[in-house]
Amino acid sequence: HLQLVESGGGLVQPGGSLRLSCAASGGLFDAHNIAWFRQAPGKEQEGVSCISRNSDRTNLLDSVKGRFSVSRDNAKNLTYLQMDRLTPEDTGVYYCAAQLFGQCKLATHHFASWGQGTQVTVSS
Repeated sequence: HLQLVESGGGLVQPGGSLRLSCAASGGLFDAHNIAWFRQAPGKEQEGVSCISRNSDRTNLLDSVKGRFSVSRDNAKNLTYLQMDRLTPEDTGVYYCAAQLFGQCKLATHHFASWGQGTQVTVSS
Protein backbone atom coordinates (compact mmCIF):
# COMPACT_ATOMS: atom_id res chain seq x y z
CA HIS A 1 0.00 0.00 0.00
CA LEU A 2 1.02 3.56 -0.55
CA GLN A 3 1.95 5.64 2.47
CA LEU A 4 0.25 9.05 2.39
CA VAL A 5 0.99 12.23 4.33
CA GLU A 6 -1.24 15.30 4.17
CA SER A 7 -0.13 18.87 4.84
CA GLY A 8 -1.36 22.41 4.37
CA GLY A 9 -4.25 22.57 6.78
CA GLY A 10 -4.80 25.43 9.19
CA LEU A 11 -7.08 28.20 10.36
CA VAL A 12 -8.51 30.50 7.71
CA GLN A 13 -11.22 33.14 7.66
CA PRO A 14 -14.41 32.63 5.65
CA GLY A 15 -13.77 33.49 2.03
CA GLY A 16 -10.12 32.53 2.31
CA SER A 17 -8.10 29.84 0.57
CA LEU A 18 -5.92 26.89 1.46
CA ARG A 19 -4.02 24.36 -0.59
CA LEU A 20 -3.69 20.89 0.82
CA SER A 21 -0.95 18.54 -0.33
CA CYS A 22 -0.79 14.77 -0.17
CA ALA A 23 2.65 13.19 -0.50
CA ALA A 24 2.82 9.52 -1.46
CA SER A 25 5.59 6.98 -1.05
CA GLY A 26 6.16 3.26 -1.07
CA GLY A 27 4.37 2.24 -4.22
CA LEU A 28 3.41 3.02 -7.80
CA PHE A 29 1.82 6.41 -7.37
CA ASP A 30 0.66 6.65 -10.97
CA ALA A 31 -1.26 3.36 -10.64
CA HIS A 32 -3.52 4.90 -7.98
CA ASN A 33 -6.54 7.15 -8.06
CA ILE A 34 -6.26 9.70 -5.24
CA ALA A 35 -9.24 11.04 -3.31
CA TRP A 36 -9.81 13.59 -0.59
CA PHE A 37 -12.32 12.92 2.17
CA ARG A 38 -13.28 15.08 5.10
CA GLN A 39 -14.93 14.60 8.43
CA ALA A 40 -16.51 17.37 10.45
CA PRO A 41 -17.18 16.97 14.18
CA GLY A 42 -20.30 14.89 14.73
CA LYS A 43 -20.75 14.16 11.03
CA GLU A 44 -20.03 11.24 8.80
CA GLN A 45 -16.99 11.22 6.57
CA GLU A 46 -17.73 12.48 3.05
CA GLY A 47 -15.85 12.31 -0.21
CA VAL A 48 -14.70 15.70 -1.49
CA SER A 49 -12.76 14.94 -4.64
CA CYS A 50 -11.08 12.23 -6.64
CA ILE A 51 -8.54 12.44 -9.42
CA SER A 52 -7.76 9.53 -11.68
CA ARG A 53 -4.31 8.06 -12.23
CA ASN A 54 -3.47 10.18 -15.27
CA SER A 55 -5.66 13.17 -14.32
CA ASP A 56 -8.14 12.58 -17.13
CA ARG A 57 -11.08 12.34 -14.72
CA THR A 58 -11.95 14.29 -11.61
CA ASN A 59 -14.96 14.05 -9.30
CA LEU A 60 -16.01 16.79 -6.93
CA LEU A 61 -18.62 16.91 -4.20
CA ASP A 62 -21.49 19.12 -5.39
CA SER A 63 -21.10 21.58 -2.51
CA VAL A 64 -17.47 22.34 -3.44
CA LYS A 65 -17.82 22.58 -7.21
CA GLY A 66 -16.65 25.97 -8.42
CA ARG A 67 -14.62 26.49 -5.23
CA PHE A 68 -12.29 23.49 -4.96
CA SER A 69 -10.05 21.93 -7.56
CA VAL A 70 -7.85 18.86 -7.48
CA SER A 71 -4.60 18.18 -9.33
CA ARG A 72 -1.65 15.85 -9.16
CA ASP A 73 2.00 15.74 -10.18
CA ASN A 74 2.96 12.15 -10.89
CA ALA A 75 6.63 13.09 -11.26
CA LYS A 76 6.65 14.32 -7.66
CA ASN A 77 4.16 11.82 -6.18
CA LEU A 78 2.00 14.71 -5.00
CA THR A 79 -1.70 15.47 -5.08
CA TYR A 80 -3.18 18.88 -4.32
CA LEU A 81 -6.56 20.12 -3.21
CA GLN A 82 -6.96 23.84 -3.87
CA MET A 83 -9.76 25.24 -1.73
CA ASP A 84 -11.08 28.74 -2.42
CA ARG A 85 -13.98 30.75 -1.00
CA LEU A 86 -13.96 28.60 2.10
CA THR A 87 -16.98 28.59 4.42
CA PRO A 88 -17.36 27.36 8.01
CA GLU A 89 -19.12 24.29 6.59
CA ASP A 90 -15.78 23.25 5.06
CA THR A 91 -14.28 22.80 8.53
CA GLY A 92 -13.07 19.31 9.28
CA VAL A 93 -10.21 16.88 9.12
CA TYR A 94 -9.20 16.27 5.51
CA TYR A 95 -7.75 12.91 4.52
CA CYS A 96 -6.21 11.76 1.28
CA ALA A 97 -6.71 8.18 0.21
CA ALA A 98 -5.40 5.96 -2.58
CA GLN A 99 -7.19 3.39 -4.74
CA LEU A 100 -5.22 0.99 -6.91
CA PHE A 101 -6.79 1.30 -10.38
CA GLY A 102 -10.62 1.41 -10.11
CA GLN A 103 -13.24 4.00 -11.05
CA CYS A 104 -12.44 6.92 -8.73
CA LYS A 105 -15.83 6.82 -7.01
CA LEU A 106 -16.11 8.75 -3.73
CA ALA A 107 -16.84 5.86 -1.39
CA THR A 108 -14.46 5.01 1.42
CA HIS A 109 -14.52 1.25 0.88
CA HIS A 110 -12.81 1.68 -2.50
CA PHE A 111 -9.68 3.14 -0.88
CA ALA A 112 -7.11 0.97 0.89
CA SER A 113 -4.46 3.53 1.83
CA TRP A 114 -5.15 6.57 4.01
CA GLY A 115 -3.17 9.45 5.43
CA GLN A 116 -3.38 10.67 9.00
CA GLY A 117 -5.40 13.76 8.13
CA THR A 118 -4.89 17.50 8.34
CA GLN A 119 -7.20 19.90 10.19
CA VAL A 120 -8.94 22.68 8.29
CA THR A 121 -10.79 25.26 10.36
CA VAL A 122 -12.75 28.06 8.73
CA SER A 123 -13.70 30.67 11.28
CA SER A 124 -13.65 34.39 11.84
